[in-house]
Amino acid sequence: MQERPIVTLSVLIPIFNEVHNIFPLFEKLRHALGKIEKPYEVIFVDDGSTDGSLDALIDLNQKDPRFKVISFTRNFGQTAALSAGIDSCKGDIIIPMDGDLQNDPEDILLLLQKIDEGFDVVSGWRKDRKDPFWGRRLPSMIANKIISIIGGVPLHDYGCTLKAYRKDILKNIRLYGEMHRFIPIYAKWVGARVAEIPVHHLARKAGSSKYGMNRVFKVILDLMVVKFLMSYSQKPIYVFGGMGLLMVLSAFIAGGYAFYLKFINGVSFILTPLPLLSVLLLMLGFLSILMGFLAEILTRTYYESQGKPTYHIKETIP
Repeated sequence: MQERPIVTLSVLIPIFNEVHNIFPLFEKLRHALGKIEKPYEVIFVDDGSTDGSLDALIDLNQKDPRFKVISFTRNFGQTAALSAGIDSCKGDIIIPMDGDLQNDPEDILLLLQKIDEGFDVVSGWRKDRKDPFWGRRLPSMIANKIISIIGGVPLHDYGCTLKAYRKDILKNIRLYGEMHRFIPIYAKWVGARVAEIPVHHLARKAGSSKYGMNRVFKVILDLMVVKFLMSYSQKPIYVFGGMGLLMVLSAFIAGGYAFYLKFINGVSFILTPLPLLSVLLLMLGFLSILMGFLAEILTRTYYESQGKPTYHIKETIP
Protein backbone atom coordinates (compact mmCIF):
# COMPACT_ATOMS: atom_id res chain seq x y z
CA MET A 1 0.00 0.00 0.00
CA GLN A 2 1.48 3.32 -1.11
CA GLU A 3 1.74 5.92 1.62
CA ARG A 4 0.27 9.33 1.03
CA PRO A 5 2.77 12.19 0.80
CA ILE A 6 3.15 14.36 3.87
CA VAL A 7 0.93 17.41 3.52
CA THR A 8 2.90 20.65 3.58
CA LEU A 9 0.13 23.09 2.57
CA SER A 10 -3.39 23.41 3.98
CA VAL A 11 -5.94 25.72 2.39
CA LEU A 12 -8.77 26.50 4.79
CA ILE A 13 -12.14 27.78 3.56
CA PRO A 14 -15.18 28.56 5.77
CA ILE A 15 -18.45 28.10 3.87
CA PHE A 16 -21.87 29.49 4.73
CA ASN A 17 -24.59 29.34 2.07
CA GLU A 18 -22.28 29.52 -0.96
CA VAL A 19 -23.71 26.61 -2.98
CA HIS A 20 -23.39 28.44 -6.33
CA ASN A 21 -19.73 29.31 -5.73
CA ILE A 22 -18.44 25.95 -4.50
CA PHE A 23 -17.84 24.11 -7.78
CA PRO A 24 -16.25 27.12 -9.59
CA LEU A 25 -14.00 27.59 -6.54
CA PHE A 26 -13.08 23.89 -6.65
CA GLU A 27 -12.00 24.19 -10.28
CA LYS A 28 -9.98 27.35 -9.64
CA LEU A 29 -8.28 25.82 -6.61
CA ARG A 30 -7.27 22.65 -8.45
CA HIS A 31 -5.84 24.73 -11.30
CA ALA A 32 -3.90 27.07 -8.96
CA LEU A 33 -2.66 24.41 -6.57
CA GLY A 34 -1.59 22.23 -9.48
CA LYS A 35 1.14 24.78 -10.18
CA ILE A 36 2.57 24.42 -6.69
CA GLU A 37 5.01 21.59 -6.14
CA LYS A 38 3.77 20.84 -2.64
CA PRO A 39 1.47 18.12 -1.31
CA TYR A 40 -1.68 19.94 -0.25
CA GLU A 41 -5.10 19.57 1.30
CA VAL A 42 -8.14 21.83 1.12
CA ILE A 43 -10.39 21.88 4.17
CA PHE A 44 -13.90 23.26 3.76
CA VAL A 45 -15.71 24.07 7.01
CA ASP A 46 -19.46 24.17 6.44
CA ASP A 47 -20.72 26.63 9.03
CA GLY A 48 -24.30 25.36 9.25
CA SER A 49 -25.30 26.12 5.65
CA THR A 50 -29.00 25.71 4.74
CA ASP A 51 -28.82 26.03 0.94
CA GLY A 52 -27.29 22.68 -0.06
CA SER A 53 -23.67 23.76 0.32
CA LEU A 54 -22.85 20.69 2.42
CA ASP A 55 -24.09 18.29 -0.28
CA ALA A 56 -21.99 20.13 -2.87
CA LEU A 57 -18.93 19.87 -0.63
CA ILE A 58 -19.46 16.13 -0.14
CA ASP A 59 -19.56 15.74 -3.93
CA LEU A 60 -16.21 17.53 -4.19
CA ASN A 61 -14.70 15.20 -1.59
CA GLN A 62 -15.79 12.19 -3.62
CA LYS A 63 -14.15 13.65 -6.73
CA ASP A 64 -10.90 14.52 -4.96
CA PRO A 65 -10.11 13.22 -1.42
CA ARG A 66 -7.66 16.09 -0.92
CA PHE A 67 -10.74 18.30 -0.57
CA LYS A 68 -11.97 17.55 2.94
CA VAL A 69 -15.12 18.67 4.71
CA ILE A 70 -15.90 19.61 8.31
CA SER A 71 -19.60 20.18 9.01
CA PHE A 72 -20.98 22.17 11.94
CA THR A 73 -24.31 21.35 13.56
CA ARG A 74 -25.35 25.00 13.23
CA ASN A 75 -23.93 28.37 12.31
CA PHE A 76 -21.15 29.25 14.78
CA GLY A 77 -19.50 32.07 12.82
CA GLN A 78 -16.35 32.57 10.77
CA THR A 79 -13.96 32.63 13.72
CA ALA A 80 -15.20 29.26 14.98
CA ALA A 81 -14.99 27.81 11.46
CA LEU A 82 -11.40 28.97 11.07
CA SER A 83 -10.51 27.67 14.53
CA ALA A 84 -11.93 24.21 13.74
CA GLY A 85 -10.09 24.16 10.43
CA ILE A 86 -6.78 25.18 12.01
CA ASP A 87 -7.12 22.37 14.55
CA SER A 88 -7.63 19.88 11.70
CA CYS A 89 -4.94 21.14 9.30
CA LYS A 90 -1.96 18.87 8.70
CA GLY A 91 0.10 21.27 6.59
CA ASP A 92 3.09 23.26 7.78
CA ILE A 93 1.65 26.31 6.01
CA ILE A 94 -2.00 27.27 6.49
CA ILE A 95 -3.77 29.58 4.04
CA PRO A 96 -7.33 30.63 4.91
CA MET A 97 -9.48 32.24 2.23
CA ASP A 98 -13.12 33.13 1.61
CA GLY A 99 -15.50 30.82 -0.22
CA ASP A 100 -17.29 33.52 -2.20
CA LEU A 101 -14.82 33.63 -5.15
CA GLN A 102 -13.71 37.16 -4.23
CA ASN A 103 -10.26 35.85 -3.27
CA ASP A 104 -8.18 34.64 -6.21
CA PRO A 105 -6.62 31.17 -5.66
CA GLU A 106 -3.79 32.21 -8.00
CA ASP A 107 -2.55 34.49 -5.21
CA ILE A 108 -1.71 31.47 -3.05
CA LEU A 109 1.59 31.13 -4.92
CA LEU A 110 2.47 34.76 -4.11
CA LEU A 111 1.81 34.18 -0.41
CA LEU A 112 4.00 31.06 -0.41
CA GLN A 113 6.82 32.91 -2.14
CA LYS A 114 6.71 35.58 0.57
CA ILE A 115 6.64 32.92 3.29
CA ASP A 116 9.77 31.37 1.72
CA GLU A 117 11.55 34.69 2.29
CA GLY A 118 11.49 33.93 6.02
CA PHE A 119 8.22 35.49 7.16
CA ASP A 120 5.87 33.71 9.55
CA VAL A 121 2.69 35.55 8.57
CA VAL A 122 1.87 37.05 5.18
CA SER A 123 -1.32 39.10 5.03
CA GLY A 124 -3.21 39.82 1.83
CA TRP A 125 -4.09 43.41 0.95
CA ARG A 126 -7.10 43.93 -1.31
CA LYS A 127 -5.55 47.04 -2.83
CA ASP A 128 -8.13 47.29 -5.64
CA ARG A 129 -11.15 46.18 -3.64
CA LYS A 130 -14.36 45.50 -5.57
CA ASP A 131 -16.82 46.59 -2.88
CA PRO A 132 -19.01 49.72 -2.43
CA PHE A 133 -16.94 52.63 -1.14
CA TRP A 134 -19.28 54.17 1.44
CA GLY A 135 -20.78 51.00 2.82
CA ARG A 136 -17.71 48.73 2.90
CA ARG A 137 -14.40 50.27 1.88
CA LEU A 138 -14.48 53.54 3.86
CA PRO A 139 -15.47 51.90 7.20
CA SER A 140 -12.84 49.25 6.52
CA MET A 141 -10.12 51.88 5.92
CA ILE A 142 -10.98 53.63 9.18
CA ALA A 143 -11.09 50.35 11.11
CA ASN A 144 -7.76 49.17 9.67
CA LYS A 145 -6.11 52.43 10.69
CA ILE A 146 -7.43 52.16 14.25
CA ILE A 147 -6.47 48.49 14.56
CA SER A 148 -2.98 49.21 13.21
CA ILE A 149 -2.42 51.98 15.77
CA ILE A 150 -3.78 50.08 18.77
CA GLY A 151 -2.45 46.66 17.77
CA GLY A 152 1.00 47.91 16.79
CA VAL A 153 1.06 45.96 13.50
CA PRO A 154 0.54 48.35 10.57
CA LEU A 155 -1.53 46.53 7.92
CA HIS A 156 -3.77 47.98 5.23
CA ASP A 157 -6.35 45.20 5.30
CA TYR A 158 -7.02 43.25 8.48
CA GLY A 159 -10.36 42.10 7.05
CA CYS A 160 -8.81 40.17 4.16
CA THR A 161 -9.20 36.46 4.95
CA LEU A 162 -6.52 35.47 2.43
CA LYS A 163 -3.37 35.12 4.52
CA ALA A 164 -0.56 32.61 5.00
CA TYR A 165 0.63 31.34 8.38
CA ARG A 166 3.27 28.96 9.57
CA LYS A 167 1.42 26.40 11.66
CA ASP A 168 3.84 26.74 14.58
CA ILE A 169 2.68 30.33 15.01
CA LEU A 170 -0.98 29.32 15.31
CA LYS A 171 -0.61 26.38 17.68
CA ASN A 172 -0.88 28.48 20.87
CA ILE A 173 -3.53 30.92 19.61
CA ARG A 174 -7.17 30.35 20.56
CA LEU A 175 -9.81 32.36 18.74
CA TYR A 176 -13.07 33.79 20.11
CA GLY A 177 -15.70 36.27 18.92
CA GLU A 178 -14.53 38.02 15.74
CA MET A 179 -10.85 37.73 16.62
CA HIS A 180 -9.73 35.85 13.51
CA ARG A 181 -8.90 39.19 11.91
CA PHE A 182 -6.45 39.96 14.74
CA ILE A 183 -4.28 36.85 14.27
CA PRO A 184 -1.37 38.96 12.87
CA ILE A 185 -1.39 40.92 16.14
CA TYR A 186 -1.31 37.74 18.22
CA ALA A 187 1.46 36.38 15.99
CA LYS A 188 3.53 39.55 16.36
CA TRP A 189 2.96 39.30 20.10
CA VAL A 190 4.85 35.96 20.18
CA GLY A 191 7.65 37.26 17.96
CA ALA A 192 6.47 36.33 14.45
CA ARG A 193 7.71 38.17 11.36
CA VAL A 194 4.70 39.72 9.60
CA ALA A 195 4.54 40.94 5.99
CA GLU A 196 1.79 42.20 3.69
CA ILE A 197 1.42 41.89 -0.08
CA PRO A 198 -1.26 43.12 -2.52
CA VAL A 199 -3.67 40.43 -3.72
CA HIS A 200 -6.48 40.40 -6.25
CA HIS A 201 -10.05 41.02 -5.20
CA LEU A 202 -12.88 39.95 -7.46
CA ALA A 203 -16.47 41.14 -7.58
CA ARG A 204 -19.01 38.74 -6.12
CA LYS A 205 -20.96 36.95 -8.87
CA ALA A 206 -23.29 34.74 -6.84
CA GLY A 207 -24.70 34.64 -3.34
CA SER A 208 -24.86 37.52 -0.90
CA SER A 209 -22.43 39.07 1.55
CA LYS A 210 -22.62 37.85 5.15
CA TYR A 211 -21.08 41.04 6.54
CA GLY A 212 -23.09 43.86 8.07
CA MET A 213 -22.60 47.02 10.11
CA ASN A 214 -23.25 45.06 13.31
CA ARG A 215 -19.77 43.59 12.91
CA VAL A 216 -18.26 47.04 13.45
CA PHE A 217 -19.33 47.06 17.11
CA LYS A 218 -18.14 43.48 17.61
CA VAL A 219 -14.75 44.32 16.12
CA ILE A 220 -14.38 47.38 18.38
CA LEU A 221 -15.12 45.33 21.50
CA ASP A 222 -12.82 42.51 20.38
CA LEU A 223 -10.06 45.04 19.70
CA MET A 224 -10.38 46.27 23.28
CA VAL A 225 -9.97 42.68 24.48
CA VAL A 226 -6.92 42.17 22.24
CA LYS A 227 -5.31 45.36 23.54
CA PHE A 228 -5.94 44.27 27.13
CA LEU A 229 -4.51 40.80 26.50
CA MET A 230 -1.48 42.21 24.71
CA SER A 231 -0.56 44.74 27.35
CA TYR A 232 -2.00 43.57 30.64
CA SER A 233 -2.89 39.86 30.54
CA GLN A 234 -0.04 39.03 32.91
CA LYS A 235 -0.38 42.17 35.08
CA PRO A 236 -4.10 43.03 35.30
CA ILE A 237 -3.47 45.01 38.49
CA TYR A 238 -2.01 47.74 36.28
CA VAL A 239 -5.45 48.28 34.71
CA PHE A 240 -7.75 47.77 37.69
CA GLY A 241 -5.30 49.26 40.17
CA GLY A 242 -4.58 52.21 37.92
CA MET A 243 -8.29 52.96 37.51
CA GLY A 244 -8.75 52.52 41.27
CA LEU A 245 -5.98 54.95 42.15
CA LEU A 246 -7.36 57.47 39.66
CA MET A 247 -10.79 57.24 41.30
CA VAL A 248 -9.33 57.60 44.78
CA LEU A 249 -7.37 60.65 43.67
CA SER A 250 -10.53 62.11 42.08
CA ALA A 251 -12.39 61.43 45.34
CA PHE A 252 -9.84 63.45 47.35
CA ILE A 253 -9.98 66.27 44.81
CA ALA A 254 -13.80 66.37 44.92
CA GLY A 255 -13.76 66.20 48.73
CA GLY A 256 -11.10 68.87 48.99
CA TYR A 257 -13.06 71.19 46.72
CA ALA A 258 -16.19 70.57 48.81
CA PHE A 259 -14.29 71.65 51.95
CA TYR A 260 -12.98 74.69 50.08
CA LEU A 261 -16.52 75.74 49.15
CA LYS A 262 -17.69 75.10 52.72
CA PHE A 263 -15.03 76.99 54.67
CA ILE A 264 -13.97 79.65 52.15
CA ASN A 265 -17.17 80.46 50.27
CA GLY A 266 -19.67 79.34 52.93
CA VAL A 267 -21.44 76.83 50.65
CA SER A 268 -23.13 74.10 52.68
CA PHE A 269 -22.31 70.45 51.95
CA ILE A 270 -25.99 69.74 51.24
CA LEU A 271 -26.01 72.31 48.44
CA THR A 272 -23.35 70.57 46.36
CA PRO A 273 -23.08 66.96 45.08
CA LEU A 274 -19.33 66.94 45.70
CA PRO A 275 -19.37 65.11 49.08
CA LEU A 276 -21.57 62.32 47.64
CA LEU A 277 -19.37 62.16 44.52
CA SER A 278 -16.26 61.93 46.70
CA VAL A 279 -17.66 59.00 48.72
CA LEU A 280 -18.82 57.22 45.56
CA LEU A 281 -15.45 57.58 43.85
CA LEU A 282 -13.63 56.42 46.97
CA MET A 283 -15.76 53.25 47.15
CA LEU A 284 -15.38 52.52 43.44
CA GLY A 285 -11.65 53.10 43.68
CA PHE A 286 -11.18 50.58 46.46
CA LEU A 287 -13.43 48.06 44.66
CA SER A 288 -11.39 48.44 41.48
CA ILE A 289 -8.15 47.82 43.36
CA LEU A 290 -9.66 44.71 44.99
CA MET A 291 -10.75 43.49 41.53
CA GLY A 292 -7.15 43.93 40.43
CA PHE A 293 -5.98 41.71 43.28
CA LEU A 294 -8.53 39.04 42.30
CA ALA A 295 -7.47 39.26 38.65
CA GLU A 296 -3.84 38.78 39.70
CA ILE A 297 -4.79 35.64 41.64
CA LEU A 298 -6.77 34.29 38.65
CA THR A 299 -3.87 35.01 36.30
CA ARG A 300 -1.42 33.10 38.45
CA THR A 301 -3.92 30.24 38.87
CA TYR A 302 -4.40 30.08 35.08
CA TYR A 303 -0.70 29.81 34.29
CA GLU A 304 0.35 27.62 37.22
CA SER A 305 -2.55 25.14 37.17
CA GLN A 306 -2.00 24.36 33.47
CA GLY A 307 1.76 24.64 33.50
CA LYS A 308 1.63 27.42 30.91
CA PRO A 309 4.83 29.46 30.55
CA THR A 310 4.69 33.25 30.46
CA TYR A 311 7.18 33.29 27.57
CA HIS A 312 7.67 31.80 24.09
CA ILE A 313 10.96 30.13 23.09
CA LYS A 314 11.95 30.47 19.45
CA GLU A 315 14.82 27.95 19.56
CA THR A 316 17.40 26.50 21.92
CA ILE A 317 21.02 26.36 20.78
CA PRO A 318 23.12 23.86 22.77
